Amino acid sequence: MTPDSPLATRIQPSPNHGERLGKRPDMLILHYTGMDGEAAALQRLADPIAEVSAHYVVLEDGTILQMVPEGRRAWHAGRASWQGERDVNSRSLGIEIVHPGHVGGLPPYPEAQVAAVTALACDIVVRWAIPADRVLAHSDIAPDRKEDPGENFPWRRLAAEGVGHHVPEVPLRDGRFFAEGDAGQPIEALQAMLALYGYDQPVTGTFDPHMRAVVTAFQRHFRQARVDGIADASTITTLRDLIASRPT
Repeated sequence: MTPDSPLATRIQPSPNHGERLGKRPDMLILHYTGMDGEAAALQRLADPIAEVSAHYVVLEDGTILQMVPEGRRAWHAGRASWQGERDVNSRSLGIEIVHPGHVGGLPPYPEAQVAAVTALACDIVVRWAIPADRVLAHSDIAPDRKEDPGENFPWRRLAAEGVGHHVPEVPLRDGRFFAEGDAGQPIEALQAMLALYGYDQPVTGTFDPHMRAVVTAFQRHFRQARVDGIADASTITTLRDLIASRPT
């Protein structure tokens, strides 16, 4: 197993972890804590009753704490899926970012915190050789349940530092769009594209509530200009460009 990151400033262990079941981490999942302050978040991540944890926590001032060794399976992803893998915890490393989240008004991430997350993520993806298209938001792998780290998380900045897969957002424009309730072959094609990229999106031909959640998750990560769950031309073209530029 690869050694843990040298960037962690202190160890704050959580008892909530287990065996990786023979799987090597090849995903990095980013979260926000969605709680009021770091003390409550750290208490929950170390509470054996809560049964949640993460490998690292990044505080608002940029301090990096390690809660679970990288060789262990932290409990951060929950019920999730990406590219057909449903035991995401065994295949991933998780970073929790102390942030109030949507319930707290989704304020900007502090500069010191963004810099620390970027440095930590860079270190992890290099040491574990994590592919760019497997650096993901919690909302990507659990779109029906999760919104984090949110549509104001600076994915573009991380990509500029070599972390994650990113293409320029296609500008918003008028044109045909697809929304909940639509059905037919164009919906099948869009569902197939989302599934090809990695989302847990069955090809049913019907734009149902689950598909709206998937489109919303996609927008939160890759097309942040407008997050509404409607597959407009900008959303679809950005998805097409991502698939075309996917690392081999």
